[in-house]
Amino acid sequence: MLDRMPPLSPRPLPRPARVAAAALGRRWQLPPATHEVRLLRGVDVPMRDGTTLRADVYLPASAGPHPTVLLRSPYGRGLGFAFAMTVPYAERGYAVVVQSVRGTFGSGGEFSPVVNEEHDGQDTVAWLREQSWFDGRLATLGPSYLGYTQWALALDPPPELKAMVLHIGPHDLAQAGMVDGAFQLTNLAIWTELVAHQERVSFLRGLYRLMTAERRLAPHLGELPLQGLAERFGGAPAPWFDEWLAHPDLADSYWDRYRATPAVHSSTVPTLLIGGWQDWFVEQTLYQYAVLRDRGVDVGLTLGPWAHLTIDAAVTTPESLAWLNAHLPVAGAEPGPQRPGRVRVHVTGAGTWRTMPDWPPATTDRAWYLAPDGRLDDDAPTAPFEPTTFTYDAMDPTPSVGGRVLAASAGQRDNRELEARDDVRTFTTAPLRRPVELLGGARVRLFHESDNPYADVFVRLCDVGPDGASINVTDRLVRLDPSPGEESVTGERTVETTLPDTAHRFRAGHRIRLQVSGGAHPRYARNLGTGEPAGEGTHGVPVTHRICHGRATPSSVTLPVGTP
Repeated sequence: MLDRMPPLSPRPLPRPARVAAAALGRRWQLPPATHEVRLLRGVDVPMRDGTTLRADVYLPASAGPHPTVLLRSPYGRGLGFAFAMTVPYAERGYAVVVQSVRGTFGSGGEFSPVVNEEHDGQDTVAWLREQSWFDGRLATLGPSYLGYTQWALALDPPPELKAMVLHIGPHDLAQAGMVDGAFQLTNLAIWTELVAHQERVSFLRGLYRLMTAERRLAPHLGELPLQGLAERFGGAPAPWFDEWLAHPDLADSYWDRYRATPAVHSSTVPTLLIGGWQDWFVEQTLYQYAVLRDRGVDVGLTLGPWAHLTIDAAVTTPESLAWLNAHLPVAGAEPGPQRPGRVRVHVTGAGTWRTMPDWPPATTDRAWYLAPDGRLDDDAPTAPFEPTTFTYDAMDPTPSVGGRVLAASAGQRDNRELEARDDVRTFTTAPLRRPVELLGGARVRLFHESDNPYADVFVRLCDVGPDGASINVTDRLVRLDPSPGEESVTGERTVETTLPDTAHRFRAGHRIRLQVSGGAHPRYARNLGTGEPAGEGTHGVPVTHRICHGRATPSSVTLPVGTP
């Protein structure tokens, strides 16, 4: 058993922090604060291999012990990062521990993304058991990487773990890096550059660098080959970037250490999942929800209009507190409001929140068919038509606009400039007479031909307003490359895919648009059309695409439609 640490001597929060906490409590409409907060900085937490990790502890200024909330983060423990995830909870009776993961911000060892989080999380709980202020009830909390650390702990959940609260968090880093089978160049480059520099700059400087990273890194992301890209960013070494490029096959055992997927299939811990329709990890959030629900686990789901960097703490903090209050109630505290339903989603286009018993809800399919002259028609074609063609040039790749990227430009954006390019084709309905509400995953079926077997098809659903603005709703890239040993195909094939789920209302007078192109760079690493490994190619060859939409080849898009 670990030695019990000596009595704590925490210090009061600085006055600016107390003032800010009061202001945020009012703005976020939180329950009244019931405790002053004391802070203990730089606590040493021993690991089984002799490494010491560093943590800060936020304690309610009242007699303990307290239910405890654990956050394990690679992004530091300063108030700039941790304030909103610590003080509001400590003010309402929870001890909050923010720990820097191995190799970051004073913690010993070497940082290697996610591979040490299972054992280090277990050792941290062993340390918690010896703390006089810990009452034996534990919850975990946090966004993004902090979500993965929660799933890592849940691989073998300690008996003290009573609740998890995950904001925009993955359970499978391998899948996150290869969404749609293509290397997530923008997201992985920005994240790698962030981690490589974060301990060399102040918090505010680091935040500025993050918000400008897409523009700063753009020249690098256009260079070939991709191997060695992280070295050109400078900062601390990031050997994982080239390693990930060199392992494109997700079935490779190399990726096993980057997955906590078994926890999703075994955990019985009550779990609140909060995500965003434009978040990098939204598909993993929805997967987590479906698996937990199907196994009868107490699970809640909230999905807002957010991208990864725009999640709204005014929504997430009250919901997180309510979940903790329901599963780790603070002694003497009044019960908080009950969650109104299992699922709460924001319907974009309508700007409204909706509570549902489950996701996806009951819907009715409605199909539109691709037609000549860029039309989407209600009726299937009754005659043969010439296919719609375009050419994708890997050396002048179709750019990405908005969407699920780790950048300030993420989310819903006007696509008109993109759609004016020669390598993009669109198919658009007439103005809608009545609203159409998409609730779930739209399905796209394309009868497709290409003159190169190594090709991508990027499909995006857009909402076109009366002013002509074409706003992206949901999208997916389909990689057509033959698998190893598979025969190359250059003739006609049927491309069928389901776009990521969303909730969106196309208003009356608006139009539904399907956008089709051969890529979205640098969000996805471009397909060079040569079959070379993603990190090694130095040149590309063009691909001519043909989309068939005649009587015998009725390409279509089908929406699961609810009642507005």
